[in-house]
Amino acid sequence: MSSPTPAAPAAQPRKAALAAWIGSALEYYDFFIYGTAAALVFNKIFFPAQSPATGTLLALATFGVGYVARPVGAFVLGHIGDKFGRKRVLVFTVLLMGAATFLVGCLPSYGSIGVAAPILLVSLRLLQGLSAGGEQAGANSMSLEHAPANRRAYYTSYTLSGTQFGQILATAIFLPIAVLPEESLLTWGWRVPFWLSAIVVVVGLLIRRTLEETPVFEQERDRHEVAKAPLAVLFRDHWTSVLRVVVASTIATVSTIFTVYALSFAVNVEGLSRSAMLWVGVLANVAALVALPLFGRLADRIGRKPVFIGGSLGCGVMMFAYLGSISIGNYVLIFLVGILMFGIVHSATGGVWPAFYGEMFPARVRLSGMAIGTQIGFAVAGFAPSIAAGLAGPEGADWLPVAWFVAAVCVLNIIAVATGRDYYRTPTERLGERPARPEQQATAPVSP
Repeated sequence: MSSPTPAAPAAQPRKAALAAWIGSALEYYDFFIYGTAAALVFNKIFFPAQSPATGTLLALATFGVGYVARPVGAFVLGHIGDKFGRKRVLVFTVLLMGAATFLVGCLPSYGSIGVAAPILLVSLRLLQGLSAGGEQAGANSMSLEHAPANRRAYYTSYTLSGTQFGQILATAIFLPIAVLPEESLLTWGWRVPFWLSAIVVVVGLLIRRTLEETPVFEQERDRHEVAKAPLAVLFRDHWTSVLRVVVASTIATVSTIFTVYALSFAVNVEGLSRSAMLWVGVLANVAALVALPLFGRLADRIGRKPVFIGGSLGCGVMMFAYLGSISIGNYVLIFLVGILMFGIVHSATGGVWPAFYGEMFPARVRLSGMAIGTQIGFAVAGFAPSIAAGLAGPEGADWLPVAWFVAAVCVLNIIAVATGRDYYRTPTERLGERPARPEQQATAPVSP
């Protein structure tokens, strides 16, 4: 057996976290501009032959299709990441996402080529989903395995912070687009955010090609302990952890309802403007940029479970207030509740789950376990806007069943998290061991 891989330089955790942050921001800019366009214009561009309500439902369903493809991407890219390294996955995902998104902006409308237009749209959305299926798990694995053992939640929280910044970019780009005259918006305006994704490919490649592989993975590779069949090992020895991550990951329903369904709902409320609702998302995500690392620090001190559960419980309650404030068209309440719920309370879950989920698995199946578990859960969340549109009734005005739906999902992920084990004091090289005795756990004080 070869000697252990030397410890990474002190600056390496920061570099890994920064690379994960920037890469995730660019990747999820691409992913979320699709959701914004689906809520605002795709029903008129790709489904104009349908009634307004049906067209909206179909447009939101194409948003959900990307989440269906994500588990497939998780299986494929998870296997590659655990067998050949995290870096290869991160370079590939940014290439695929950027290319697919640029091509969406080049698609002709339904009026030009008929039913081929929505078919091509769905095909490109599937490619986006394949890319996203390995993105967060790869970035989280990279950050977690480079981080000091007592600051794993803090460093991995930057992956989600990058995701939030990607949402800010996506929404901010649409702010001037949304106020264009209807004809300009539906002909060329909506395409501009998609064409800008060409920058993603160049910048993402430059950043991610400079990353170093993680010490934990290199040590396993040097010792010839990398699993020959990661997926077989995962489902043989760690299937309960995969199932727990699947259920816990349905917390993403709060995000998709907030960013997609609520925007579509608000557009149909008399007196509310598209640009004002987009600003709610921008400001909420700005608040999240600050809140996410703070909740990561807190989770390094008191554990992952209490922080996550508190955030999920708060979201389940506050969704009633948020949708209710939209229904009455009260801008003050919309901004106040929206920023508090999504920017602060929801960040308690986002700042914790990258570490919490990753710590359930040993290094040899970490990327696969996180990717498959989260992407199946996210697939459920991806269809939440479509489910919500159905629950809201033919006129789309009955928001109360939607709020109850979100609350029920929050209860399920709270149960999944509460019944799991918190590995926040376990050394990185022993994560995922089962059973782990209390005397094996690290007891070193957490640095401030």
